[in-house]
Amino acid sequence: MPHRDTILVVDDNPDELRFLVDTLDAARMTVLIARSGEATLALLKEAQPDLILMDGVMPGMSGIETTRAIKRNPKTAHIPVIFMTGLTDPDHVVAALGTGGVDYVRKPVVIEELLARIRVHLGNARAAARAALALGLAGKSLAAIDRDGALVWATPQAEALFARLSPAWSAESRALPDGLADAARSLAAIAPDQPAQPLRAMVRGMEIELTRLDSDRPDEMLLRLIEVREDDKVAALRGQGGLTRREAEVLLWVSYGKTNKTVSEILGISPRTVNKHLEQVFRKLGVETRAAATAIAVRLMAD
Repeated sequence: MPHRDTILVVDDNPDELRFLVDTLDAARMTVLIARSGEATLALLKEAQPDLILMDGVMPGMSGIETTRAIKRNPKTAHIPVIFMTGLTDPDHVVAALGTGGVDYVRKPVVIEELLARIRVHLGNARAAARAALALGLAGKSLAAIDRDGALVWATPQAEALFARLSPAWSAESRALPDGLADAARSLAAIAPDQPAQPLRAMVRGMEIELTRLDSDRPDEMLLRLIEVREDDKVAALRGQGGLTRREAEVLLWVSYGKTNKTVSEILGISPRTVNKHLEQVFRKLGVETRAAATAIAVRLMAD
């Protein structure tokens, strides 16, 4: 049996509800109905429609307020919302789209136009879902936040990382775990046309590197999150630089900008021993300065 898209129709007018249900059913779509904003939010706890047709003006909780609530919930934020309105005031249309609605149609509804818009937005939603799934399957920990720092979406790998960083974290919080938010805000403060170097945050003994990626949505910032594992980096330096483990450890901490004294405290060896290892590092890498050694270390660890 072919898949039938599920459309939730939200309208307090019984005649308009009946008309839309008959129309969508004839177009081979499954229809759910709600007659108020409150009923809509209750229904969404039990079912996930593919698209919502939202009456813009209803008694009680308005269509705009209802859509804001839908978009605040990560479990429903992805559902496209098309507003239906009999109002001609442009400000109402702007306010409706400002909630995250993807489109609007004027009442009385023109059936052919409505069905065409529904099909376009269903196709867009499926394409977005496939893209998110592809990112997840590729094993990337990616997350997007809005201008206020709220979490918009995250791949399964990123959500698993967040749960490790903060056992109390949940997607419903629409927030990055404590410890990552400050680094994300620092990246967001850099102008989009300016280069942003990756930032690191230490959370519950784990070091996380956050990198700002290009995004096609000006109101969102896309982040890549990587757990920094020192053993992996030491192995990379040893394997490609021909260093001993201790030499690689010294180079790693030097590349982080640590002084010989600090490196000695971290590794539990004397500053003089650190200096001897560093001399060997310089010789093996064919460099004369800490800056040159650091540049090579960064390249080796990135390969």
